[in-house]
Amino acid sequence: MGALPVYRWRLAPDGYATRRQLRARGLRPGGQEVAAQLERPRRRRPPLVAYLYRVDLAKPVRPMTPGRWAALAKANAARRLCPACRTDAGYVIPASLGTCVPCAYPDPADPPRST
Repeated sequence: MGALPVYRWRLAPDGYATRRQLRARGLRPGGQEVAAQLERPRRRRPPLVAYLYRVDLAKPVRPMTPGRWAALAKANAARRLCPACRTDAGYVIPASLGTCVPCAYPDPADPPRST
């Protein structure tokens, strides 16, 4: 494949879109190669790059099946389960803590949580 056309930020011609823009239209790249790229210049740093895909070659987003919904619900439930006390925290456990907030910062006045 030859060199990709490079456009300045916000100056790409119609007919090209990023993955996020495609998704907002209910589309996906559908296996096509990157068609062009955008570059946003920054001071004293390399430019930000965004890859563009052709809208006319994009395909519709695949619908969620009951199995995919179930897998997504299971994965999200696992992110809410505290590995220390094995309870549902009611929120996604922060990766920076690794446990729920009460386990990460125990209150000395409270009795220890059961396991």
